[in-house]
Amino acid sequence: GVVAAAMCGGNTVVIKTSSKSGACTAVMKRFFAEVFPPEYVTLIDGGHDVADMCLAQRFDKIFYTGSPSVGKHVMAEAAKNLTPVALELGGETGNWCVVRKDADLQDAARKIAFFKLLNAGQICININQIAVAQEVAEPFLEELKKAFTTQIGDNPMANEEYPKLITEAAYDKCAKLADEYRDRIVYGGVGDRENCKYAPTIIYPVNQDEHIVQHELFCPLLPVVPFPDAEIDALMEMIAEREHPLAMYLFTKDMRWANRTMQTQQYGGGCINEVCIHLMVKGVPFNGTGHSGMGAYHGEWGFREFTHPQTVLKGSTRFNLPLREHPYTGKAGELKMKLLKWFER
Repeated sequence: GVVAAAMCGGNTVVIKTSSKSGACTAVMKRFFAEVFPPEYVTLIDGGHDVADMCLAQRFDKIFYTGSPSVGKHVMAEAAKNLTPVALELGGETGNWCVVRKDADLQDAARKIAFFKLLNAGQICININQIAVAQEVAEPFLEELKKAFTTQIGDNPMANEEYPKLITEAAYDKCAKLADEYRDRIVYGGVGDRENCKYAPTIIYPVNQDEHIVQHELFCPLLPVVPFPDAEIDALMEMIAEREHPLAMYLFTKDMRWANRTMQTQQYGGGCINEVCIHLMVKGVPFNGTGHSGMGAYHGEWGFREFTHPQTVLKGSTRFNLPLREHPYTGKAGELKMKLLKWFER
């Protein structure tokens, strides 16, 4: 989508892929080499040194997808050439999903499970943590466990459809964090390092101030924070005080509250009683705000992001505006002022 938007705007493109996705890079190299001349699209691979070399160039626009910390570095390097940037970042504290006590628990659980299983949680708009009304926490957790088992089976590691974590380092990070909360794992908590697979894992209960819900996880761990439904406003104030997420999801039958919340919170995009579908709606922007990014793309928004509007006026040699020329004093000036006042009527 980003390459298409840039090219539709009349740009040539240099792509720097992630050093963690070698197989994808190889496929993309073959594809672009077959379809485009290198002066139109060039794909390069490498580590941080190559990325910094790219950032030092005088590009007309830089688009980056990744973490807020690297996003700050990209922005700082781009500023040396006053190059505008568009950033799609994960947000510092991850995306919240709030389940009120009046929500359809089975529906919410099925949708949340489906989404968390997608790419094993390695999606920028995926749910990082759930806040569930404590009045319905237990039945909701049972529905969530049931949904995971129904969709992926009792042994996710043996299911070929269940994705791997991208690297062994990502697996180790996930497994280490799960071990820290081992006594509160109520579902999952097992993995297969050889195949870089870790089961969807529910951690409950988690306090809203614990570090696991203050950082983007990007893995199949799913911490669940219980809260009194009557204190929903305090919960939303806490979320608002943290860095703005890329997405937000609400499950409730109270549409007045949901609409008000979506209008007053700051986030990239979100859903009420649904997950991730906002990303698939044609004609709407995909973007973040604050620590989840800046700029927008998808469809026309991408075209706007990768173009620069210019104003050009075409004059005529047969017509001039003598009123704008000197002198501005004397009889000529007085006459000009009278004519200007007449035109102002």
